[in-house]
Amino acid sequence: MRTLITGGAGFVGSHLADKLIAEGNHVTVIDDLSTGRYENVAHLEGNDNFRLIIDTVLNAKLMEELVRESDRVFHMASAVGVRLIMEQPVKTIETIFRGTDITLGFCSRYRKRVLIPSTSEVYGKGTAVPFREDDDIQKGSTSKHRWAYACAKELDEFLALAFWKESRLPVVVVRLFNTVGPRQTGQYGMVVPRFVKAALQNEPIPVYGDGEQSRCFGHVADVVEGLVKLIETKECYGRVINIGNPEEISIKGLAEKAIEMTGSSSEIEYIPYEEVYGEGFEDMRRRVPCIDRANKLIGFQPTRTLENIINDVAEQFQEELKADSQNA
Repeated sequence: MRTLITGGAGFVGSHLADKLIAEGNHVTVIDDLSTGRYENVAHLEGNDNFRLIIDTVLNAKLMEELVRESDRVFHMASAVGVRLIMEQPVKTIETIFRGTDITLGFCSRYRKRVLIPSTSEVYGKGTAVPFREDDDIQKGSTSKHRWAYACAKELDEFLALAFWKESRLPVVVVRLFNTVGPRQTGQYGMVVPRFVKAALQNEPIPVYGDGEQSRCFGHVADVVEGLVKLIETKECYGRVINIGNPEEISIKGLAEKAIEMTGSSSEIEYIPYEEVYGEGFEDMRRRVPCIDRANKLIGFQPTRTLENIINDVAEQFQEELKADSQNA
């Protein structure tokens, strides 16, 4: 099967490419490497079933050609990370919505199955934990750049569901909850790789706010298994579906666990939000997915724990640190 992955050199996209190629699919990746990394897919170069195109999804002419020749599309290209969102809100909105608009338009024209990843960010200031797909949603003011990402992704969802309603485009929308694992970097604020890397180097672990805010972390291997099943299940078309791991932990607790599991001497350093993101930053206290819908439709149930995640991320960083020391 011919599969197109936009943003396929990114963290999740590259793991998805690995899985699909291992299953015998032909995979084309398009990525401009703005947040993705060539290193994530370098091991696939030379494989007859893999093709990498370094370009942007905003190149409509190229995207039309790639969509037309594919059997299905995973539209993984997006702006990522809270830090990037706060620092580059224009790029965030443009990359997300224009890229999705182009991709959906051509998928509709050529009748291609397409998966649109969304985010738990769309639940905004919701407090009805665990979050269900049909919950009402409350956001902050448009003057708070923090919500630009959530609103752009929400508009993606509306557009995808509109295509389903009008033309029965086989599209599924997936709200991802903090997907983590090897290859993820802390460059744009991702908390697990930042904490684990700091712990391995016995450096202070920066926790923003009071650390009592909690999150749930899903292993990327569990997530990509779910994504492949979703795009192949007709009952999922025209629906929004949560994918994540309901295991909840405070950010302070995550830092403590990273220290414990790596045998680190690191100390936790608490930093006010405004020092990191500027005045007026808003965060949510809890974000927990209800995965009942995914379980019912595709039998989704995460099998990897937070301990598995930390071990896998630590192993990756240890290998990188060892290589760096040998090349020094």
